[in-house]
Amino acid sequence: MENSPSAPPHAPAPEGRRGRVLVVDDDPTVAEVVVGYLHRAGYAVERAGDGPAALERFAAARPDLVVLDLMLPAMDGFEVCRRMRAQGPVPVIMLTARGDEEDRILGLETGADDYVTKPFSPRELVLRVESVLRRAGAGTPAAEEARPLSGAGLCLDPVARSASRDGAGLALTLREFDLLAFLLRHPGRAFGREELMREVWGWDFGDLSTVTVHIRRLRGKVEQDPARPRLIRTVWGVGYRLDLPGDGEAGEAGETAGAAGAPESPEAPESPEATRAIEASEAPEAPGTTDRTAGAPRA
Repeated sequence: MENSPSAPPHAPAPEGRRGRVLVVDDDPTVAEVVVGYLHRAGYAVERAGDGPAALERFAAARPDLVVLDLMLPAMDGFEVCRRMRAQGPVPVIMLTARGDEEDRILGLETGADDYVTKPFSPRELVLRVESVLRRAGAGTPAAEEARPLSGAGLCLDPVARSASRDGAGLALTLREFDLLAFLLRHPGRAFGREELMREVWGWDFGDLSTVTVHIRRLRGKVEQDPARPRLIRTVWGVGYRLDLPGDGEAGEAGETAGAAGAPESPEAPESPEATRAIEASEAPEAPGTTDRTAGAPRA
């Protein structure tokens, strides 16, 4: 593991040119390495060793992004994430123990924008931070990407980052918003999970079940009956497609083909147990590196 300078645990780092990051982890070795890499990448970084301290720092100065360990003393990362989100939107990357599929799923369903499993490459984490902040809209969207989107009662404003259905506001996370915006820009077209991960997340690798979970969460917010989705369809053996009014015939044809024996959907059943089974069988290992952090799963 490569060592690098780190900021004092209770002193704010000098203002970084790329934004402010709050690192929350009770393992000083992991925290110091993460802080060091983020400093070297140009970020201002603060550290907190537990949930209450993290919430105090969050309230005092809102960071641009939070790197949040799930296994914290006094208050776990899920509760910290919920309380932070109650104060306003903020991108969150969760750190989880390798193999804890249930925690990873729950982290995403709590509203985390991304997760990284321990032990991990600090360089990969920096790339994830850059990707999430880029998706959070650090700059002004291009003209095409800034165009308001609508269909099937859905209305999205990419500039204001606001979304509604039939006039009622939708509480979407960063990734859910980007995923729905991407699908609305390409109605009637089927995308595989690899394509969605590349186009929406900006990743060329990663755990494809991340896409599965976000599709399920998004259906829960935009579908009248998430168990029988009529907008975000499963295309058997391919991936997912957004059907708007007028696309019904194509949607029915695709579903009929699936029922006739096409390859199983990459999503599989909607239950959390099924999703965890998908993760266990399909989740690829992150690219190997020689600078992985300490921080094996802690009891």
